[in-house]
Amino acid sequence: MAHAIRSIQDVVDWRLCMGCGACQYACPHHLVRLEDIVREGLRPRVQGECGECRVCLDVCPGLGVQSAWTQAESSPREAARELGRPLEIWEGYAADAEIRFRASSGGALTALCLYCLEQEAMSQVLHTAADEKDPWRNRTVQSTTREELLARSGSRYAPSSPCEGLAALEEAARPGVFVGKPCDAAAVAALRKTRPALDRNLGLVLTFFCAGVPSTEGTLDLIHELGQLKAEVSQVRYRGRGWPGGFELRRADGVVSARLSYRASWAKLTSYRALRCKLCPDGMGELADVACGDAWRHQDGTGANPGMSLLLVRTERGREMVRRAVAAGYLVLRPVTDEDAAASQPSLLQKRRELYGRLAGLRALCIPVPRLEGFALRESWRELAWTRRWRTLAGTLQRAMRNGWWRRGGERA
Repeated sequence: MAHAIRSIQDVVDWRLCMGCGACQYACPHHLVRLEDIVREGLRPRVQGECGECRVCLDVCPGLGVQSAWTQAESSPREAARELGRPLEIWEGYAADAEIRFRASSGGALTALCLYCLEQEAMSQVLHTAADEKDPWRNRTVQSTTREELLARSGSRYAPSSPCEGLAALEEAARPGVFVGKPCDAAAVAALRKTRPALDRNLGLVLTFFCAGVPSTEGTLDLIHELGQLKAEVSQVRYRGRGWPGGFELRRADGVVSARLSYRASWAKLTSYRALRCKLCPDGMGELADVACGDAWRHQDGTGANPGMSLLLVRTERGREMVRRAVAAGYLVLRPVTDEDAAASQPSLLQKRRELYGRLAGLRALCIPVPRLEGFALRESWRELAWTRRWRTLAGTLQRAMRNGWWRRGGERA
């Protein structure tokens, strides 16, 4: 018999938490606070007596996510369905060469944020940046200038919780931009349904492609493996300064003390991802206005390409903003096909195709799993070879038993 989820603590104990911070923001009694559990990620802790209002559970993306589409609206095109049926697909880059160089791919997300600040008079960009005190951690920030956006550009492969800062957007005099992981965008989509002031002030919701978030322990172990002391590290950069860039540590005097290629560093960090990240069908941000990531099909490993972004436009608002940014000279884009986009993100699509089997394996052991609606996971699963389906199912059962996922508590064995 499956275990019931009745509280935020149940979400955490059954490894369903995604660390987005929505529960802290939404709690009407201000009882929830996030804590960085180094081995697991950002996790909520309830301080005081929690009632039975369920407000936090109603907006929790770890507990469930509903696609913006329904099965009845499914596209006959396989690639379009698996990409989340975008309205438009573009490839390109930031027209500003410095943004393109310093960002993680082609800088399109940063350029779009800058356009919203400078040309749409939006109040701020609410997003994630490195913690100045502990640079291997993240913090939620508000950027209002080009200089701030540039300083905070680039991927952050560590826990982040931008939803905890939504009050800054909700209370602002003008709409602003929200940037977060796909799960953060899903939480925002749920929150805005019951918070009209927040809904009015969400000028644009942006997300980036995500394959899962490593815990803080991942970065700390990588620092140690590179022979560095964390007390001497003043800056941790995961990517950028070229495409795809690499993992880089700097001392207080600005000198680079250690480097590792992007692929080598991600290969190490990926083993620190939480279970819930491995059960996510939405690596390409279906619930944002625009989702952006690497157009990997253009990356040849030589570093000659300064960066290329893939943009999936999800809403009419997103379409309008992207087109205005192009017209204003902030973005250089060209339309591409569903198949082109799929070729740029094969790993995320493969993960999605295997997800139905992973969920089935966990359900067989009565392990709680998230409610995922409208993602056509069964159809994607059927398109896999039977040998791949068998390996996915058997591997899930094996890992679940080995790691004790059938018991409460503890992210990893």
